[in-house]
Amino acid sequence: MKRRHFLQASLLATPALMLVCQTQAADTRIAHINDAINKSGRQRMLSQRLAKCYLQIGQAIDMPRSQKLFNASLTVFEKQLGELELFAPNAENKATLASLKKTWGAYKTALQGKMPNQQDAKAVIRLSEEVLALAHTSTLQLEKISDTAVGHLVNIAGRQRMLSQRMAKFYQAINWGVASSEALPGLIKARDEFLAAMAELSSSPKNTTPIKQDILLAQQQWFFFDQALKSNAINEDTRLRFATNVATSSERILETMDRITGMYEQLG
Repeated sequence: MKRRHFLQASLLATPALMLVCQTQAADTRIAHINDAINKSGRQRMLSQRLAKCYLQIGQAIDMPRSQKLFNASLTVFEKQLGELELFAPNAENKATLASLKKTWGAYKTALQGKMPNQQDAKAVIRLSEEVLALAHTSTLQLEKISDTAVGHLVNIAGRQRMLSQRMAKFYQAINWGVASSEALPGLIKARDEFLAAMAELSSSPKNTTPIKQDILLAQQQWFFFDQALKSNAINEDTRLRFATNVATSSERILETMDRITGMYEQLG
């Protein structure tokens, strides 16, 4: 596949793409602090999803959806960064976003420079960590300004989206032989954090019936995602099948957690 096709793949209106495209048709202004926490938290997720998709494209996993998600995620990250910059409520948050914008520029260049390859993959993974750290700092700053139980729930639920993509990223990096020694411990840590946060969300007294139903769905989806993450390939055919299971199951749980985050945001 030519680089031109990789960078310009058209975006189709499939359910998996609705999550990353939904903000494009909406008002570009951030309406309130919980909206800001949600979008800032989504930047964390996109930092990991982009690396995951890069690794999947390089291995021809879950194509062409990986290409479409990659392009859509680039667009939404850029758009939301501009929205967050306009909303930034204080000097501290503005400074964090300025650092994020600079690091994002380097990350975007690495992602788009050429077709995904094993040599450049390590730099992509490293930059994904740097972008994640800054996006997380910005989200925590916004949660602190909110200083409400709802703001905390939006942050925690939103972080589950990121963890789903982070676990998948580590899996695909290991699968391709480009992972650092920190990948497997990182995957295990992200798994533990996901389970702890899910327990916290499940016990929240602010849960409505729709939130409870979607949390139950996410828990059911987790079983299949966790099984996929634990899969060990014995040949090339099973390697591709297991990696595809990780790709698709990570997207399903992401979509559910995004709905839950949005419902918490509306409680504010």
